[in-house]
Amino acid sequence: MNGTVVANARGFELQVDQSFGNCPKYIQARAPWWTGQTAAVPAVEREGASLSAGAAARIARADTLYIASGVPGEGVDVSHRGGKRGFVRVDQCASGTLLTFPDFVGNFFFNTLGNLTAHPFAGLLFIEHDTGSTLQLTGRASVVEGGSEVEAFAGAQRLVRIKVDEGLSTHSSLPLQWSEPEFAPQLEATGHW
Repeated sequence: MNGTVVANARGFELQVDQSFGNCPKYIQARAPWWTGQTAAVPAVEREGASLSAGAAARIARADTLYIASGVPGEGVDVSHRGGKRGFVRVDQCASGTLLTFPDFVGNFFFNTLGNLTAHPFAGLLFIEHDTGSTLQLTGRASVVEGGSEVEAFAGAQRLVRIKVDEGLSTHSSLPLQWSEPEFAPQLEATGHW
């Protein structure tokens, strides 16, 4: 859903401009619960273009990420990407950290891929579901269509690559936790790095 948040006397309203369904095929089902607790002042660590070992390890354990993309003048979209734990490959290179993850068959809207092709900037959010900690990253994106690297990852239609610019790691910042995931059955047919 894309829209505009408008403040009013009761709080706020969301005026919907666009609405479309996300493909549920690779979404892990989790039951959330309210802990009501966060760190009094959550510890925030800055990340640069070369991610710390701790941030890289958090990404390497992830089975879910959220990606924000947009085109100037058109608004911003946020989409879910999921896979088996470790579906995001973390490569450290001389110029910084490079993240690569598969793009599986979805809803055929291609909003995220279209946005990244037109305007190759992205935001990523990784949530640690057992602690409420988050890792937020920004970077420059590219879409890899075809080739041996795509073919080597079972189920991938293409790959999305993010060259990290910077980020924030926030510990115990969400007053929520989630159950262990119920993995989507479609993941059985997908590969790993």
